[in-house]
Amino acid sequence: MVNIVLFEPGELEKPLSRWDERTNHLLKVLHKKAGDTFDAGLLEGGLGRGRIETIRLDGSIIFSLNIHETPPPRIPLRVAVGFPRPIQLKRILRDFSNLGLLAVDLMGTDLGEKSYRDTKLLDNGGARAALIEGAVQARDTGLPVLSRYPSLDAWLHNRAWEKTARPGALPLLIAADNVRPEGAIAHISPSRRRTAVLAVGSERGWSDRERTLLETEGFLRLSLGKRALRTETACIAAAILIIEKIGELG
Repeated sequence: MVNIVLFEPGELEKPLSRWDERTNHLLKVLHKKAGDTFDAGLLEGGLGRGRIETIRLDGSIIFSLNIHETPPPRIPLRVAVGFPRPIQLKRILRDFSNLGLLAVDLMGTDLGEKSYRDTKLLDNGGARAALIEGAVQARDTGLPVLSRYPSLDAWLHNRAWEKTARPGALPLLIAADNVRPEGAIAHISPSRRRTAVLAVGSERGWSDRERTLLETEGFLRLSLGKRALRTETACIAAAILIIEKIGELG
């Protein structure tokens, strides 16, 4: 199944430039011609079909969209992760978007590298581009809500997960911790139809102070096994395990 071509709402009234990567994908990868259709979607909107109306002499494309399908629902999982290396951050955001997560929060941590918080990806469009790439691969039109916090303390104080929890169901709160865990994520009992929140520390993990904060807020500190994992590996492995536990994998 091929990827979809996503458009911003403000792009519908103008041609697609010859320099746009989507033009290259349609004409050079998919070998589409004038009159051909393709799978398309509107960011934060619906799914449907696009049609190439005209390929202009300058190489730009005039297209139309027929949006008539509902995109897949968001997975009720919010993930907060200590700022990783910028190259890892792009992959993490792409994969979280690909999974269809509800929200992604980036936060400073006691043991995290402070320079990572100054990444330009959040300001130059790089983070959004990574989220869109993940959505395109998943044939989705929605993106996780992306937020940033200066510290774990600030993130916990905000308590954003309470605003998105399902009515009548307490959120499942998990902090990945392979140093001094209370158990393993793989061993927790299924909790279907619950919103879940996952906190993942920096490359160096959590400080003792942060462990205390997490415990005070009701987070279970659970491991992913005996191996020391890369931040991006830990994020995706933990997210998939939790998605399965809340009954959203199948």
